[in-house]
Amino acid sequence: MDLSTSLCGVKVENPVLLASGILGTTKGALKLAAENGAGAVVIKSISLKPRMGHENPILTETESGFLNAVGYSNMGLKEALEEFKDNQDVPAPVIASIIGETPEEFAELAQQIQEADFKAIELPLSCPHTPGTGLMAGHGTPKATRIITAEVKKNCDLPVIVKLSPSVMQIGELAQAAKKAGADAITVGNSLGPGMQIDIYSKKPTLGFGVGGLSGPAIKPITIRCIWDAYKAVEGGIPVIGCGGLTTGEDAVEAMLAGASQVEIGTAIHYRGLNVFEKIKEEIKKYMKDRQVEKIGELVGAAHGR
Repeated sequence: MDLSTSLCGVKVENPVLLASGILGTTKGALKLAAENGAGAVVIKSISLKPRMGHENPILTETESGFLNAVGYSNMGLKEALEEFKDNQDVPAPVIASIIGETPEEFAELAQQIQEADFKAIELPLSCPHTPGTGLMAGHGTPKATRIITAEVKKNCDLPVIVKLSPSVMQIGELAQAAKKAGADAITVGNSLGPGMQIDIYSKKPTLGFGVGGLSGPAIKPITIRCIWDAYKAVEGGIPVIGCGGLTTGEDAVEAMLAGASQVEIGTAIHYRGLNVFEKIKEEIKKYMKDRQVEKIGELVGAAHGR
């Protein structure tokens, strides 16, 4: 059985990736995820200048997942270039993630981030809880997706992955816009929302920002539908990466059948431990062995009847 796949021309040994925002704050954390089986790793999103993010609490558990409103706290571009200038000792491809408030900011970041050691760049246009970015900046429209993607492609030689929101009903239109603007792949999706939890004793929202994005098993059915729609929209022309609520090998296979070539794992680390990547790999292998499937590519989009 061959679990290797190609991501924007970069070979990855297996299709189970570390999602952005989870363990991606330092090179050491990325190395830890890769050593525990991640086929590729995505760093926590970087902005031009350091960001403090939202006030605590930034995370709260729900019945079947988490609400988070981190607010893109990060070290900023200058420190990121130093931290990730050489990723050779990370035993998996390292992917950057960058955030901007305008197409020009995205373009500037994309141009400068190439000075560090990355194999691709992911553009999250989908955060549901941070003013000035993602959905709160109007980035979740076909027009904004097209403009931002095109600006980044003009200023960057690395493959560009556009991360879309599951909170947008017409995600197929976003996928088409990203593809037409030159995206090399798309990630579907991000946390869902925004949502809210209220503490019945203080009678106030639990999160410091009030609202946050929902992650975890509760959103998996939305993720699967979004992958399905995006895969149909791009007609297999660029890879789709599945992200959101995927916790087991069976979840990963379901995402692949819907059209995902790879999957990103985040909240599942809480539920199954840091070696969740290795566990999911073995569960995918078992599925393939039991059904005499030799390559991951045989699963991708198979539910569409191709």
